[in-house]
Amino acid sequence: MVFILTQLVPGKPELAYLSQRNLSDKEVVAAFRARWGLDQPLYIQYFKYMGNLVRGDLGTSFRTNRPVLEDLKQYLPATIELALVAIIIATFFGILFGVLSATWPNSFIDHFLRTISVTGVSIPSFWLALLVLYVFYFHLGWSPGPGRIGAWSTPADPITNFYIIDSIIQKRWDILKESLQHLLWPALVLGAFTMGLITRTNRSSLLEAMSMDYIRTARAKGLGKLAVVTRHAFGNAFIPVITVIGLGFGNLLGGAVLVETIFSWPGIGMYAYRSAVSLDYPAITGVSLIIAVNYVIINLIIDILYGIIDPRIRYQ
Repeated sequence: MVFILTQLVPGKPELAYLSQRNLSDKEVVAAFRARWGLDQPLYIQYFKYMGNLVRGDLGTSFRTNRPVLEDLKQYLPATIELALVAIIIATFFGILFGVLSATWPNSFIDHFLRTISVTGVSIPSFWLALLVLYVFYFHLGWSPGPGRIGAWSTPADPITNFYIIDSIIQKRWDILKESLQHLLWPALVLGAFTMGLITRTNRSSLLEAMSMDYIRTARAKGLGKLAVVTRHAFGNAFIPVITVIGLGFGNLLGGAVLVETIFSWPGIGMYAYRSAVSLDYPAITGVSLIIAVNYVIINLIIDILYGIIDPRIRYQ
């Protein structure tokens, strides 16, 4: 499906890669299409692509003229690093806000935190990214500029292509600090939506659990509100929350196109954007497959965690 949908995108790749003069030369256009196999029927292109895919070959990018797999190895660590920090921030604040809201429902704290969660879910990520850059970078100067690191700084040697890990391994503490500063704001923007979802899901699950008989028994024993929520209700209410966390992480890996583009973050989001603009079929298909595989793996991990967290669930 990914292969066919990519091929159905309007436009022709030669329009993006050949000059106006070469486009008027039929031999040059024919040579370009023959070079990339675009002159063959679609079903032949598909079977060739699948044959290469079985061998781990995702094709060669029209734009970079490099194997797509090599491009993904270069760009994917930046996205994973950004998504991990974003999901950590979203999970921490989402669980915290959900617990506080459920502990004191319909109070000022509850209404305030629900407002924050609704705002996080409602604000488009690209608008929030532009707002953050304007206010904290351009106007106040509290934030460093776009990119993974400053324009005049030299990153640590690429061992894993994760700037934080490479900086720690090579004890480049100045680069580590600068990487974290550049990482903070795009991670906050990217995690705002997932944080809102986690807060709302956690609150509703906790309120449902709080109506159970065992919670009334715990209250009758004299336990305080916070102790009842954290020690008794939270474990049973965590199953829907972990589902949202897992799917949110998959969404962060695949849905960071606009945020990465605005923050000039060299991840697969920016790679996908540039590939889509230039009709780079192999790159678009490769990115789509990587995102699909991520979702499958994340869903499998979530299903396994269900049985670990909830003793009532057992897999045989």
